Amino acid sequence: MQHEFKVIKETTDLKGESYELETGKWARQADGSVVLRWGDMVLLANATGAKNAVEGLDFFPLTVEYREKFYAAGKFPGGFIKREGRPTDKEILTSRLIDRPIRPLFPDNFTNEVQVFVTLLSARKNYSADVHAITAASAALSISGLPFDGPVAGVRVARVAGKFILFPSRDEIHASDINLALAGTAKAVTMIEGSADEASEEDMLAAIQFGHKEIQRLCALQEKLRAAAGKPRMAVPEKPDHSALIQKIREMGYADMKTANAVKGKHERQAAVDAVKAALLEKFQPELAALPAEEATKQQKLLKALIDELEVDVVREQIFHEGIRPDGRRLDELRPISIEVGVLPGTHGSALFTRGETQSLGVLTLGTELHVQETDDVEGESSSRFYLHYNFPPFSVGEVRRYTGPGRREIGHGKLAENSLSAVIPDAERFPYVMRLVSEILESNGSSSMASVCSCALALMDGGVPIKAPVAGVAMGLITNGEQFAVLTDIAGLEDHFGDMDFKIAGTAKGITGFQLDTKVQGISYEIMEKAMQQAKKGRLEILAEMAKVLDRPRPQLRDNAPRISTLTIERDRIGELIGPGGKNIRMIIEKTGVEINVDDSGVVQIAAADAEAARRARAMIEGQFAEAEIGKTYEGTVRKITDFGAFIEILPGRDGLCHISKVSNQRIANVADVLKEGQKVKVKVLAIDRQGKISLSIRDAD
Repeated sequence: MQHEFKVIKETTDLKGESYELETGKWARQADGSVVLRWGDMVLLANATGAKNAVEGLDFFPLTVEYREKFYAAGKFPGGFIKREGRPTDKEILTSRLIDRPIRPLFPDNFTNEVQVFVTLLSARKNYSADVHAITAASAALSISGLPFDGPVAGVRVARVAGKFILFPSRDEIHASDINLALAGTAKAVTMIEGSADEASEEDMLAAIQFGHKEIQRLCALQEKLRAAAGKPRMAVPEKPDHSALIQKIREMGYADMKTANAVKGKHERQAAVDAVKAALLEKFQPELAALPAEEATKQQKLLKALIDELEVDVVREQIFHEGIRPDGRRLDELRPISIEVGVLPGTHGSALFTRGETQSLGVLTLGTELHVQETDDVEGESSSRFYLHYNFPPFSVGEVRRYTGPGRREIGHGKLAENSLSAVIPDAERFPYVMRLVSEILESNGSSSMASVCSCALALMDGGVPIKAPVAGVAMGLITNGEQFAVLTDIAGLEDHFGDMDFKIAGTAKGITGFQLDTKVQGISYEIMEKAMQQAKKGRLEILAEMAKVLDRPRPQLRDNAPRISTLTIERDRIGELIGPGGKNIRMIIEKTGVEINVDDSGVVQIAAADAEAARRARAMIEGQFAEAEIGKTYEGTVRKITDFGAFIEILPGRDGLCHISKVSNQRIANVADVLKEGQKVKVKVLAIDRQGKISLSIRDAD
C-alpha cells in the first residue's frame, strides 16, 4: 500500500529557475522540517525544541548544526575511513552564519533547548549553499510552532564590473570587488558577513540595500508556507512583574553602582561592581531570613538577576544621558594604542598590537607550495596560499578552564581577520610565497578579531611582504531604546555584552576590506548603519595613523631566516625532462644544491632555498638543462663517452654533441683515448646542428 503524504509547497522564481520550500514528507517527527530546492541544490532543514524550559538559565540554549554530505556532489570522503568526520571549517562557519540571524528572534525569557540541523543533500555546481541554509532553517522554525519571531532569509550579493548580482556563482564571486552574505527580516537586516576590495562606505550600504529587497521577497515566501503549514505557536510564560522590586533596588544602589562603573581598568571596575552587588544583596538578608528556605533560595536568585540588571541600566543610561562610557571615553574615542614590531627574532615577521586591555601577537611564517592549505569538500578541491589562524587561550581573560583548541568562535574570528587582509595580499607572480599568519590573543577586553587584523597587517609588513596597503579594524557598538541610539567606537567587552550590536569593519585608508554585523535586536535602521560606518572610518584612519608611526610600509627585504624563492617557467611538454626517470634528475639538483623544487602542471618551477647562492646554482642548473645550443658558440663541456670515431661531450645539462676524431686536435691522432679521458673538461665550439637536433662539436676550432 502506497503511503500518502500531505505535502505543502510554496514556490517562487530565482534566476529563472524554481525555488521551492516543501514540507510534509521528509523528517516528519521534527517540530519543523523543510526541504529547499533550487535546481540541483537540495537542503533539508529540521528544527526541534524541548517541551520544557531549562530552569535557572540566563541564556537561550540554541544549537545550530550545518553539514554537507560528500554524496551531494557525487564524491567520496577523503581519508582512510570513507565517511564524513568532524565538521569542516566551512561547515562551522556556515553554522555560525545560520545561528547569528535567528538567535535574536526568540523571546528573552525562552529557555527551552532548541536545535536546528541543516543538511546539504544535493549540491548545485559552482554555487554555495550557505545563505540558502539560513532561509531553509528559518522556514523550518517558522512552521515548527516554536516562538520564533521570523522569518528571516539569507542572500549573497556580489559586485562584478560595477553591477550588483544576487546569488552569484563562485566564478562571479572570484571576479567581484564586493562579496556580502546578508540575512534579515522583512523589516531590517540583522546579519552581514563579507569582504571587499577597498570599497567605499556608500557602496557597501548600496549593496546591503540591494540585497534586502530580495530578503523581503524570500521572507514573503516563508510567510505563505507558515500560513499553509504552520503549527500553533508555543505559549511562552509572560515575565513576572518585578517593577516594585526593581525600583527599590535602584533607590538603594543606583548611586553606588554609578560610582563603581566609573572605576578604570577591567578587573578593577569589576571588583568595584561586585562589591556593590554584594552590599546590595546583604541589605535584603533580613527579608530573606524570614522566608522558608526554598522560597528564600528562589528570592535570592531573583535578587541577583535584578541587581545584575541594575548594572546594565547604569551603563546604558550613562551613555545615553551623559555621553560617557564605563571607562570614561567619549562615544567616538579609541582606547590607547601601543605597537611593537619585530618582537620575535626567530620568526619571519611579528608584531604586538595593544589597544586598551586587548592585545594580539601577530606572527608571520613564509613557506613554499608544499605549505598551501588544501581543502576538499563538496565544492571540490582547492588550495590557499594565504591563511590566518586565531587562538584565544583562557589566560587572555584571566580565567582557568580546559583548553581544547580552537572552537567555533576562534574559527569565525580567524576567518574574519583573514578576509579583511586578503584584498591586500600580493599575487603569486609578484610574491611566490605561501603565507601563514597566527594571531595569539594575549589579553582580551573586546574587539580581539579587529586587533588581530592590525597585528597581522603589521607582521606582514615587518616580514617584508609587499602588501597593497596597511589594514586596520575597529568594532562598533550600539545602545538603543527604540527611540534614541548611540553608536560606540572600539567597544570593550562590557559594551559588547550589554549593547545591542557588534559591527566590525576593517579596511585600508582607501576603503573597506572586511565587514561583519551582528545584532541583539531585531535589525537596525540604515540611518544607524550609515552612522556606524562613517564613525568606524574615522576610527580606522586614527588606528592606521598610529600604525604608520611604527611601520608605514613593508620592509624592503625579507628576514635573513626567511626562505628565498624564485620562479622560472619551462615548456609543459618538457616537465618530464626536468624531473627525469623516476625523479632522478630533479633529485640530483636538490642534492647538489640543498634547495626545494616544486613544479606545477603549467610548467612554473619554484625554487626555495635558505640562502641566495644555493638558489642561484639550482636555477643555473635548470636553465642550463633547457638552454638550446647555438651554432658558433663556445662551451665548456664534459667528456661523457669515448669511441673509435670521436667523443661525446655534454655541453648543456642533458645535451651531448659529437666531436669527431678529426676535430679533437690540431695534430693527426690515431686514438681519441690518447688525448681525452671520460670526465675531462674541455672547450668546444658548436659547428652545426642537424634537423634531428644532433650537435657537431670541435675542440680544435674552440681556440
